This record gives sequence, structure tokens and C-alpha cells, in this order.
Amino acid sequence: MLQVQLEIGPDPAEVGRARRWARSRLAGSGIGEDEPLAETLVLLISELVTNAVVHTGCPAVLRMLFGAGAAEAGTVRVEVADRSARAPQPRHAAGDDTNGRGLELVDGLADRWGWVREGAGKSIWCEVDRGAPVMTRAAREPGAYEPSCAVTHRL
Repeated sequence: MLQVQLEIGPDPAEVGRARRWARSRLAGSGIGEDEPLAETLVLLISELVTNAVVHTGCPAVLRMLFGAGAAEAGTVRVEVADRSARAPQPRHAAGDDTNGRGLELVDGLADRWGWVREGAGKSIWCEVDRGAPVMTRAAREPGAYEPSCAVTHRL
């Protein structure tokens, strides 16, 4: 298991820095930047870091954990920990809304996601299985959006 992490400041400009950092770490793990898996992971990271920066105003830590095994096997886990104890609030954005789709995107793109209490704050995580076809939840389960949030609380 390989874990890498990046400190994120409470500034929206940090989202772009997190994407660039993630792309370089993905390439270092054998995931090419033009692979659909890389694009999916960068989008997930962008959404989770944006949520942390915009909705908490607190510094955060971005972690990527790469499972053991060959480049095409294992799981990539993304975690964003922040100092806010406020639980994530999934929303359903209306067609013209300019925000409110972040956790819906995470739910649709990740194989699993959830959140846990971490110290005085929380960590929101998602996992994408390497080697599995990149497919949205809508393609896996047509007809309805049902959050797959595996909520776990640590006291």
C-alpha cells in the first residue's frame, strides 16, 4: 500500500494545485494521464477538495492510497480530511443551478464513498477499483439516483 498526501490551504486556487499534484502522483503509480481512470480520479479529487475549501473554509489534507498489486489491479482511495465537524450534505441540483452536484458526481463515478469523523473534523473518502471498467452509477443502475454513502462514525 502506497499513501501520498498534500496539504491544502483554505483558498479556491488550491483546487487547481491539487489536480496538478494528483495527476503527477497518478502517473507515478502507473496510471497514464490520458486513461479514463486518471480523468475520473482527478474529477473526484477536484470535487472533494472544492467541497472542503468552499464549504468549510478550513485547511484540508488530500490523501491518495494505492492498493497493492499490479498497475491494473487493486483500489485507489482518495480521502480529503478537514477540520470541520459538519457532515457532508448531498443535494440534488436543479437543471439551472450552478452548484450542488459535487456529491452526486462522486456517487456516480466512485465505486464506493462515505465519510468518517477524524479528530475534531471529518474525512470524506471514495474508492475506485483499478482494472474495473470506468462506468457511471447511472450506467450500472439505470433509473434512479440513490446515494451509496457508506456512513461510518468514529467517536
